[in-house]
Formats: sequence, structure tokens, C-alpha cells
Amino acid sequence: MTAHGEAHLDVHQHLWSPSLVEALRRRRTPPYLDGWKLHLAGEPPYDVDPADHDPTLRAARVRADGLDRALVSLSSPLGVESLPPGEARPLLDAYHEGAAALPAAFGAWASACVSEIDPAALERTLDHGFAGLQLPAAALADPVSMERSSPLLAVLEARGLPLFVHPGPASCGPGVPGWWAPVVPYAQEMHAAWFAFRAFGRARHPRLRVCFAMLAGLAPLHGERAAARGAGRGVVDPEMFVETSSYGPRAADAMVRALGVDVIVHGTDRPYAGPRDLGLGEAARHAFRVANPRRLLIGKERTLVV
Repeated sequence: MTAHGEAHLDVHQHLWSPSLVEALRRRRTPPYLDGWKLHLAGEPPYDVDPADHDPTLRAARVRADGLDRALVSLSSPLGVESLPPGEARPLLDAYHEGAAALPAAFGAWASACVSEIDPAALERTLDHGFAGLQLPAAALADPVSMERSSPLLAVLEARGLPLFVHPGPASCGPGVPGWWAPVVPYAQEMHAAWFAFRAFGRARHPRLRVCFAMLAGLAPLHGERAAARGAGRGVVDPEMFVETSSYGPRAADAMVRALGVDVIVHGTDRPYAGPRDLGLGEAARHAFRVANPRRLLIGKERTLVV
């Protein structure tokens, strides 16, 4: 690892290492892989492209995207974090083992079981150099779940590491099209998590930096309504970030107007989506890819190592 103060970063990608693929193939109930067909609870089977999870090909894609590094995470739609502890731990171990062995083009977010909160296990995982912790949005979506997850957030806060909030899993009925989960329940989950952290999490964790995937489901655009209904004037929290995956120029422009440019970071959700030209100019592009990810990951005073 080398110090690189001007690193261009993508904070949101997914890459299944061979160890995680094999662990998913050993299962016979969701989540599991049958060859390269993914079976999830509540979603239709999905044919995975093996090239999407080839570390060498994906490292080349990082460079082609003009990046120095991409942070990968265990995709919460798999539902691993919510499994009973005895089922979750082998998959989490496989994910962490594989993520730590990825090429230098990648860093990784840690993951944690949320069916049984174990801050000591998270401490041990973070000792291996992960960038921070990803949690599913449902684990932070209301005061009860926020309190339950709080011991994990306290570990991050004590270490000065950030939290990454990701949507999923979603339960969809029969006949629902494949786009339904990403467009409807995922956005709803992110919306709830954004306002729940603002209402219940920030007072409990005043120094925690948090990044919400997919522009927090556009929750910040509801600031005027929140203010009108007594939720305060919506002063921007400089430690609550959003990343850009799944959205384009119109949503990004609206988010800049709602939050300013300093809390938006670049994320793509590869392999499910790629980078987009947000049409906001080179200064914003530099902020999203360099300055803001640096502040998310290391805060104001620490030295960035990538």
C-alpha cells in the first residue's frame, strides 16, 4: 500500500471472490448459487455473468474507469447479514477472506451479522484493514433497529471508520418484474435509513461518518416536506454522505442543490451499473471522486493510505 493523497475512488462495487462463490454453492437454501444462477429469497433467479466476478478483469475495469481504487462490499440483497448466526458466519468469513486477497485495485468494506450483534467479532474483522462497515438499510430503519445496531456503530466511531448503508434484501411477490426490488423497496429502505439516522442515530453517534448508497433513495430531496412537518430546517450534516450509483444528471443536480457538493461521493454499483457523466463539471467530478471520498474514509485529520 502506498500513500496517495489524490486517489480517485469508487466507494461502491461488488466482486465475489472464489471463496465466497464456493461458499454460496455449498448452500441449498437462499442465498445460494447453482452454477452461476443466483437464488435469493423473495426475488426471481438471476443469471450471473462469471466475468463480472473475475478479479483480473475487474481490476482492469477499475483502471479503465480512471480510478485508482474501488471499494467492494458484500451486497446486502444477498441477505447474508440477516441469516441466523450459524449460517451467516461461514459466508461472512468467506467474504472477508476473499476480499482481503483481491488485487491492489480493490479495498473492501467489512460486513457483520445483524441477527446476532457481535461487536467483538467486528473488532477482529476490522483489524484486517477494512475501510469501514457496510450494513443493510433495514438494520438502521427505525429507532428499535438503530438501537440494536448501535454497538456496531460504536466500534466504528471509536476507530474513526465510516459506515456504508446499502439497500436489500427485499421480499417481492410472484409476478413482480426484475426491476421492482431495486426501484421500489430498495429506495424505500434507503429513505427510511436516512431519516432514521438523522432522527435517532446522530445524537447517539455524533462523530460517525455515514455514507448512504444510491443517493439515499433521494431522501434528502424531501427536506422541505420534513421541515414543514416539524422535523427542523434540515441543516446539512457534514458527516452524512451519499453516493451516486443508479442515478444520473437530474438526480445529481437536485442533490447538489439540496445538500451541496461536499457530501456527494462517486459510486457505481459495478457490476450492476457503470459510471455516468453527471454533467456537473470537472470541479464536481474531482470532489466526488477525490476530495469527498477522502473525507468520508479518513475524516479531516488522518492520512489517507490506499
